[in-house]
Amino acid sequence: MTSISEKASILHRAARNQTPVAQFSLSENYNLESAYQVQHELIQLRQEEGFPIVGIKMGFTSHAKMKQMGVNDMIIGQLTSDMQLSKSQPLVKADCCHPRAEPEIAFRLSEDIDKPLNAQEVMNYIDGVAAAIEVIDSRYENFKFSLEDVVADNCSSCAFMVGQWCDVPLGLNGLDMIMSFDGLSEAEGSSDAILDNPFEALAAATRLAHLYNIQLSKGMIVLAGASTAASFINKTSTINLEIDGLGRTLFTIV
Repeated sequence: MTSISEKASILHRAARNQTPVAQFSLSENYNLESAYQVQHELIQLRQEEGFPIVGIKMGFTSHAKMKQMGVNDMIIGQLTSDMQLSKSQPLVKADCCHPRAEPEIAFRLSEDIDKPLNAQEVMNYIDGVAAAIEVIDSRYENFKFSLEDVVADNCSSCAFMVGQWCDVPLGLNGLDMIMSFDGLSEAEGSSDAILDNPFEALAAATRLAHLYNIQLSKGMIVLAGASTAASFINKTSTINLEIDGLGRTLFTIV
């Protein structure tokens, strides 16, 4: 059986060399706890390269996606500084295996969180909400994986772009989210698709972070989960997202 450290090293090399690897679950059984241990060691390798943790991301925040994967809970991954895109930091497609884009909502933490909170309580721990696009990119061949595999691979985290921070609204339901590729509509969804209420996804993040020993610190970014299925990035050069009341965000691809 491949050790925790070996799994982390294999996945790290796959990401850095853009060379997908076979799923571990095809040749061995390992549980969710072990998968999160792999994730922690994988993130440690990025930190040793000089890239600190700047946030977290949620996965499976759609009831349909949970049903599709045969699971009954969300998953959590970690974001490092090298994943964050900006106007001067485009997505370099050659650095990815098979990237896909998802429209999301981001939160910014105003305080450290060291315990699980409910959807009402978390509103007191954030000072900004923004439109965000996450780029996911599995390090497994053919973008196929088990629950344990995807958690070990840091929930397919690759890159993300956050728009201008807005004041925290009283509610985030019913917001139209339109993602465009090179000016053409690619995916349209609603914020309701994010666990029926994005604040519920943030609350779930506090529970999972507490459960799997992931630190939530002031200033961190939390990606609440996607409102649509992921869209494959092929020859696209610009991706834009507009959300009612939260404005827009976009990034370029080179």
